[in-house]
Amino acid sequence: MNLKKKLIVSVCIVAAATIALTAWLLRPEEEDVFYPTVSVVPVTTQNVEIYGEYVGRIRAQQFVEVRARVEGYLEKMLFAEGTYVHKNQVLFIIDPRIYKAKADKAAAKLKKDEALALKAKRDLERIRPLHDQNAASQLDLDNAIATYESAAASVSMSKADLMQADMELSYTTVRSPISGHVSERHVDIGTLVGPGAQSLLATVVKSDTVRVDFSMTALDYLRSKERNVNLGHKDSTRSWDPYITVTLADNSIYPERGLVDFAEPQVDPKTGTFSVRAELANPDHVLLPGQFTKVKLLLDVREDAIVVPDRALVIEKGGAYVFVVRPNGRVEKRFIELGPEIGNNTVVERGLVTGERVVVEGYHKLTPGMEVTVVDASEAYPDKAQK
Repeated sequence: MNLKKKLIVSVCIVAAATIALTAWLLRPEEEDVFYPTVSVVPVTTQNVEIYGEYVGRIRAQQFVEVRARVEGYLEKMLFAEGTYVHKNQVLFIIDPRIYKAKADKAAAKLKKDEALALKAKRDLERIRPLHDQNAASQLDLDNAIATYESAAASVSMSKADLMQADMELSYTTVRSPISGHVSERHVDIGTLVGPGAQSLLATVVKSDTVRVDFSMTALDYLRSKERNVNLGHKDSTRSWDPYITVTLADNSIYPERGLVDFAEPQVDPKTGTFSVRAELANPDHVLLPGQFTKVKLLLDVREDAIVVPDRALVIEKGGAYVFVVRPNGRVEKRFIELGPEIGNNTVVERGLVTGERVVVEGYHKLTPGMEVTVVDASEAYPDKAQK
């Protein structure tokens, strides 16, 4: 009896173990929880410089035409074409003989008139005391006064004629009105030049400093006014000034910067633009007057602007949005208002605050509220983040 009970108990134990083992082997496998991995970057602020690009034309600070002011045959040219000349340096000589003769004639006439005036003065000084003593008539006195005044007037006219003759004689020596580089001559030696003939002899260009002319749209003007930027007027309350940089023909950047010093006060109704001028140094004469170039103008500086990488943006018909990772590890679809694009970044006007984390890679597989695994983009792609 005891043996039979022990056998029954043993069978029950083996059956229970078999059932438990079968149940464990046939249990459903637990499903692994999957969290998408995304790369994020923190939202930061920085001072953003906003530029406009235009087509500009270089012109010299001064461009002076050297012209003959008197008529005559060109005798000499005293400069090398294309060289640097100084102010008042002699450039040309026009045959001076006829003007020298006129000046000598005017000087001789002045000398004669001065002699006649001196005689008339002495005659007047002799007659006046006699008239006072009733030894000379009033008519004699009046004639002496008239003769003296006429002689004095002749002296004044002769002095004016001599001054004019000397001036015309001086014009036969043609000098440079400014310092700068002189062009090739426009006339040959022996040519008849003058106001009534060929008057243009050469040009002198002062290009140590050049001016850049370009046109801006009325929209650019309105945007600058929104930021209290008055182009062409220096503002001491601003920490920056609207400067320009110039791109040369080989796509290199000219090292000197220029400042905008003038803006046209009205818009051209035909083009909808207004003219702007900047001035910049040209010590090595790299920039040539008449040259077209690309102009990049600093229009605005946005202090402490919120920027995000372009690769974090999703743009659809309804607007632009980003995925923001909340502190609890879940993502939020956040619509934002975009500002200007700066390189590979874009300014965000509204919708984000500093310190939030936005998804830059992996947002295509996300839905709002989904929990994600976060990887810092600067750690996953240090080179890309640094760039």
